[in-house]
Amino acid sequence: MRIAVGLSGGVDSSVAALLLKQAGYDVFALFMQNWHDTTGTLHGDCEWEEDKFVAEMVAKKIGIPFHFVDLSDVYRQRVVDYMFDEYEKGRTPNPDVLCNREIKFDAFLQCALDLGADYVATGHYCRKEQFIDKSGETIYRLMAGTDGNKDQSYFLCQLNQAQLSKSMFPIGDIIKPEVRRIAKEADLPSADKKDSQGICFVGKVDLPVFLQQKLKAEEGNVVEIFSDFYKSITPGDDIESLSTPIKYNQSDGKVIGTHQGAQFYTIGQRKGLNIGGHKEPLFIIATDIENNIIYVGEGQEHPGLYRKALHIIEDEIHWIRPDMAMSIGEQRDYLIRIRYRQPLQKGRLIYTGNGMYILFEQAQRGVTPGQFAAWYSIDGEVIGSGVINR
Repeated sequence: MRIAVGLSGGVDSSVAALLLKQAGYDVFALFMQNWHDTTGTLHGDCEWEEDKFVAEMVAKKIGIPFHFVDLSDVYRQRVVDYMFDEYEKGRTPNPDVLCNREIKFDAFLQCALDLGADYVATGHYCRKEQFIDKSGETIYRLMAGTDGNKDQSYFLCQLNQAQLSKSMFPIGDIIKPEVRRIAKEADLPSADKKDSQGICFVGKVDLPVFLQQKLKAEEGNVVEIFSDFYKSITPGDDIESLSTPIKYNQSDGKVIGTHQGAQFYTIGQRKGLNIGGHKEPLFIIATDIENNIIYVGEGQEHPGLYRKALHIIEDEIHWIRPDMAMSIGEQRDYLIRIRYRQPLQKGRLIYTGNGMYILFEQAQRGVTPGQFAAWYSIDGEVIGSGVINR
C-alpha cells in the first residue's frame, strides 16, 4: 500500500510519516506550497521556504522520497477569493475548513493519487472508523481525536465519504505530548518546531491589511449599544425569531468612535477597536455593511453577544454521513460546535423547508455568520455541518 503524507514541516505530519514508515507502508512525502504573496503577513517573506527545508530534512531523516507541488493558483481561487467575497458581504469565513475541503482533501489528494498513492495521510488530530452497512456499502466515520485539547475534527467537518475513503490520520489516537516525545526520540528536525498559527498556509496576518488587497477601507461610526436597550425588546420564542439577530439602528446607541471599514470586523471581536474610557473591554455585537457601522457592547456578558439559535440555508447543509441526513419536519438532538476548541454544546437540529435551525440548550456567545456549525453524536462522530447564515 502506497501512502502520500502531506508533510508540512511541522511535528504532527512528521510523526505521522514516521509511524507509517515504521509500520511498513510504502511512504512518500508531498509538500505543497499554497501562497506566494506576503502582503499583510506578520512573519518573514520566505516562511514557506523554511517549512519546505524542514520537511525535506524530515523526509531524509525518515528515509522517504520527497515531492513538491505548487497549488497556489487553486488555493487563491477556492480559498482566498472566497474569503474576500465573504468578508465583503459582512460574513466571517473559516479558511482552515475550506482549505481542508478544497485543497488538502481535493486538489492535493488528486496530486497524490496521480503520483501513485492509494491514500493520503495528514497530521490531523482526528480518527477514522468504518463499517459495512446492510446494503454492503462501506460507511466512513470521522471521529474526534483522542487528545481533547488538540482535537481537529471541526476543521474537517466539510469532508465527504469519497474524501474520507482515501484519508488516513496516523496520530489521531495519540496525545500531543506523546507526539513531541516520539519526534524527539527519533531526532526529527521538526521535533521542537512551534505549531503554525494564522490562516491556513498563509500564516499569521494583520487581517485588515491583508483584506485591503481587495476591500476598500472607508471610515464609519462605532456605535455603543447599552444593556438597557434590551429592556424595551420583547423577543419572540419561535425558532425563526430566536435565530434572527437584532437589527440595530445608529439611534439605538451612542457614537463613540470610528473604524476603517465594517467588513474588517467580526462578531465577538475585542481587539482592534482602540476605543478607551470603559471599565470592561468592548466587543463587537453586530456589523452593518450597507451603512458601514459597527455596533459594540461593554463586557463579555453583554446581552447582544448571545443568541439561543442559528440558521443554515438549505444549500449549505452538509452531511458527512448522507445515510443519516434528516427529513423535512424532523428534529434531532446533537452536540454542537460553532468554533474550533469550543466545548461541545447541547442543541437540537430542526430541519424545515426553510433550511436547518439549531436551537441551543444554553444561549451561545458570538454566533457568527460565515463560520461553520458542526454537529456530533454522543460518541464523538462528526455527522454533518453547515455555514451559519444568521
